[in-house]
Amino acid sequence: MGKGHDYISRRHFSKRTAAALCSVPFMPLHRWNALSSNTSEEDIKVHLFSKHLQFLGYEEMSEVAADIGFDGLDLTVRPKGHVLPENVQDDLPKAVEAMRKYGLQPKMMTTNVLDAHAEIDQQVLKTASKLGLTHYRTGWLSYPEDRSIQESQEMYKSLFKSLEAANEKWGLIGCYQNHAGNHVGAPIWDLPPMLPGPQSKYLGSQYDIRHAVVEGGMSWELDLRLIAPYIRSIVIKDFKWGMQEGQWKPVNTPLGEGMVDFGRYFSLLKKYGINVPISLHLEYDLGGAEHGAQQISIDKKVVYAMMKKDLTFLRKAWKAAE
Repeated sequence: MGKGHDYISRRHFSKRTAAALCSVPFMPLHRWNALSSNTSEEDIKVHLFSKHLQFLGYEEMSEVAADIGFDGLDLTVRPKGHVLPENVQDDLPKAVEAMRKYGLQPKMMTTNVLDAHAEIDQQVLKTASKLGLTHYRTGWLSYPEDRSIQESQEMYKSLFKSLEAANEKWGLIGCYQNHAGNHVGAPIWDLPPMLPGPQSKYLGSQYDIRHAVVEGGMSWELDLRLIAPYIRSIVIKDFKWGMQEGQWKPVNTPLGEGMVDFGRYFSLLKKYGINVPISLHLEYDLGGAEHGAQQISIDKKVVYAMMKKDLTFLRKAWKAAE
């Protein structure tokens, strides 16, 4: 990928964190339908971020997610994820098979893919495409200190263009998540100059309302208005400001217990005609499950109950929004 590769951050920036979909032309009918956005306001598709079931294998994870009522899993295909990138050819088919066994849609995955020319990234995309997945989250980017922000944006614009071409080849939609902090995409306003145009069918935004409200405060609606044409998937979670170790910090909460105005948010999504795959994150205290722990310190049933509670809130809030 060239000189800029050294400046790409593929690591999780925080311990707390972990189109409008368009049809793709010249593809078989099953892929055309798979990449289309939902047509009904009521028909939202909610996928559980599999990081929160990292203590389970493919079979039990899929069974639990289906029993709770999720439409699918946003599968972690990254280092320390459910599927390791170097094992993607062997393990991703196993995960997808388990999901399908329990009626889950193998649509979404979360990756650290950024380099369209890297063999391992190509293998992840190729394998996912063959198995019918349609959406993936890319890795994150940071602004290096020894370059101006403008120089970095030009570098990343080229990177995104290469990713878009790779996604077109494999019939996938790549989504870059906005993440609060001193990171690319945190202000929202910096993303459109780097992303392909809003007409792109292969690369856009994974809009995270929690991080958008942390950064935007009372102006998050303007951010949403700007990024709306680029949104290809969304992340749902909530937070409030709290004092921790003498500092004010965002504290993650169950849905509806924090600062995100989901009624207003969902009303705006409906206004803008955005009904795209949803990834539900639970990043408040769940005995380690919030961080993707392999072993958790609380009863699994408590974790499942909170997942059900958040999912129920989400569906009700969407239905009630006008």
